[in-house]
Amino acid sequence: MADPVDYGTITKNGLWDNNIVFSQLLALCPLLAVTGTATNGLGMGLASLAVLVLSGLVVSLLRNVITPEIRIPAFVLIIACIVTVVDMVLNAWVHDLHKVLGLFIPLIVTNCAILGRAEAFASRQSVVAATFDGLMMGIGFTLALVALGAVREVLGSGTLFANASILLGSGFGFLEMVIFPDYTGFLLLILPPGGFIALGFLLALKSVIDARKKVGGQENARDRKTFTASGVLTPAAKGE
Repeated sequence: MADPVDYGTITKNGLWDNNIVFSQLLALCPLLAVTGTATNGLGMGLASLAVLVLSGLVVSLLRNVITPEIRIPAFVLIIACIVTVVDMVLNAWVHDLHKVLGLFIPLIVTNCAILGRAEAFASRQSVVAATFDGLMMGIGFTLALVALGAVREVLGSGTLFANASILLGSGFGFLEMVIFPDYTGFLLLILPPGGFIALGFLLALKSVIDARKKVGGQENARDRKTFTASGVLTPAAKGE
């Protein structure tokens, strides 16, 4: 029987607490390879999101059919089929983006996060819960790709979402911005070493935010204990 589902926790885990990149440190190969621009990151993120959602849905649908002995090969086969379809769709409808992302689209099959969610969550939960988990994990992964791509593109080229109308379609043209006019660029940020540097700073930023949230939560807990014991709100508990 499926465990009770807390959609709020699923959302927090996918977007922040258990983010594929910033918490699990998975899928770093495509992350560092394709995020020279925010546009590439968005395209790769949307492709991965589609695979996460569809694989979660299909695995959940078949969870009572697939026997435990063959579950891992079966999950890999399901993911490979979905990735093949996504690859063909991108090639047909956004061919320019498909050429830019190249081999990294088929390599989505090897993304440990997708197989991990299929094994740890989708195979044990309802279709709705598994699909929602895939959606949140996919959005979190996409945001990480876009964030890293945006940092590298802005500091490396002075632009944001360059060529979005060409790679993603004319409907994405509104995203294109020039942040620093007449900027000569900082080549290191666009090259692979720049990906490691930018990722390191983003991971450090997340650690700082998590540490401050933890300290704030501990202070709120102490304030609640003080109020419970004395029946009088402390200045901190009042928000002063």
